Amino acid sequence: MLEALQFEFMRNALFAGILASVTCGIIGTLVVVNRIVFISGGIAHASYGGIGLAFFFGLPYMFGTLGFALLTAMIMAAVTLKKRHRSDTIIGVLWAVGMALGVILTDLTPGYNVDLMSYLFGSILTVPNADLWLMLGLSIVIILITGFFYNDLLAMSYDEEFARVRGVPVNFLYFLLLGMIALSVVMIIRVVGLILVIALLTIPPYIAENYSKSLAKMMLVSALLSMAFTVIGLWLSYMFNLTSGATIIMVGAAGFFISVLLDRFKRKK
Repeated sequence: MLEALQFEFMRNALFAGILASVTCGIIGTLVVVNRIVFISGGIAHASYGGIGLAFFFGLPYMFGTLGFALLTAMIMAAVTLKKRHRSDTIIGVLWAVGMALGVILTDLTPGYNVDLMSYLFGSILTVPNADLWLMLGLSIVIILITGFFYNDLLAMSYDEEFARVRGVPVNFLYFLLLGMIALSVVMIIRVVGLILVIALLTIPPYIAENYSKSLAKMMLVSALLSMAFTVIGLWLSYMFNLTSGATIIMVGAAGFFISVLLDRFKRKK
């Protein structure tokens, strides 16, 4: 791995993976404890419409995708708060519409043939320096917001009704959380792609939950696990000429199954 770091694209890939891992540790933990994995998947896949818009109108990839993902997240937040019993259907519709819109707009983009695979399965080896700075900025924003609202997010995550009684602005925090998920998704798309975003958001927090006694510790352990999966996945993809995003997820999946087996072994003893 050290010899690979002599190449700028590998250094950029490593930094992008670390930044995405920090975000995954924080937001992924909140996704898991609030049980909103399906909503996160809807935001991730619908955001492909933003990729199509960005290429069609000649906008920077990050800004186009970020704007569309945030808009989708706000719509989903409003729907799931007001019509929870129909939320899965509406999320599924937005999921499909966003993907279809992205594909059609990329087809209509004049003079440019977009490589769909790089967005579906990640393109971490092509992250430019400009995107790294934007990813760093997004990571800092997520860390600061989570730190400022930590106690309220903690209350909402474990007992929403109690949080409302205590005067916690649950509705505002819910919109805020889905907005941060949208920010995270835009970052993670670069690392593992649209299809594998949910795996990186959920596998490390699931493992971390078994070894954590607080939300903050779960976030920290999850971030460290994400970093480990990313670094090992990058090394394996470099050594064996494999797709980076898929390799990172397979490493995470291996960690997941090992964790499940260890947990069962402990219960038997």
